[in-house]
Amino acid sequence: MSEADWTTLVAVDALAARLGDPALRLLDARAVLADPAAGRAAYAASHLPGAIHADLDRDLSEHAVAGQGRHPLPDPAAFARRAGAWGLGPAQQVVVYDAGDGSMAAARAWWLLTVLGHTRVAVLDGGLAAWRAAGLPETASPEAPVALPPYPAAGFDRSRIAEAADVLSRLGEAPGWLLDARAGERFRGEAEPIDPVAGHVPGALNRPFALNLRDGRFRPADELRAELEPLLHGRPPAQAVLMCGSGVTACHLLLAMEYAGLPGAQVYAGSWSGWIADPARPVASGP
Repeated sequence: MSEADWTTLVAVDALAARLGDPALRLLDARAVLADPAAGRAAYAASHLPGAIHADLDRDLSEHAVAGQGRHPLPDPAAFARRAGAWGLGPAQQVVVYDAGDGSMAAARAWWLLTVLGHTRVAVLDGGLAAWRAAGLPETASPEAPVALPPYPAAGFDRSRIAEAADVLSRLGEAPGWLLDARAGERFRGEAEPIDPVAGHVPGALNRPFALNLRDGRFRPADELRAELEPLLHGRPPAQAVLMCGSGVTACHLLLAMEYAGLPGAQVYAGSWSGWIADPARPVASGP
């Protein structure tokens, strides 16, 4: 992979070699679901040199929206303005990281930038944990990016985003079109520590995002493809919809699929928390 086309994952040594490149932008997307202030506090304490904080709740979601789950999508125009304020433009290489494996919430930031139309964006494989394990530099100095105009985009690419109505319209299809990235016990309805209703969308298949990882990093692409492709039951990946609890770890599953050469799946942004906002929608439990 050339320096100009990091579009899925980037290794810590490759990123370290480009620190200081004026065409490189770093986003620190660390987040803790149980403590919305924790990511920003961790960033203030220490971060990669040049990184800007991207807050899951303030920047990567829009909580004024009702009925769309725990992390509704931000307004596209507002997100384009935020990207410009971060100093992001179409020609720049963006690398996003979080505390570790990309699930909280580097993959979410990666996906939002891709549906906004930015292609040169990747997730740091292993995140800050891998960076620190390699003994690479950090700083507590606040960053002041040179702001640009709003990112030039016509909005989000809606063909990459599934709505509840899209999911409802496909409930009768044979399994393989809807993959749920939550842990198995939540999918089966045996435990639900976050949302008020347990279970899953009828017909969904479970693919916990943690299965994409080994020692905090993504497993090799060929291993991932060998496991993910059969879940589609012969469908092209672009016909698949991915979901989770609130549209965050579904992006991690999407990243794994893209890295494995299975591009184009949609993310159901509302996911389980959005699905159960309407009690008329069906719920299943068990495997």
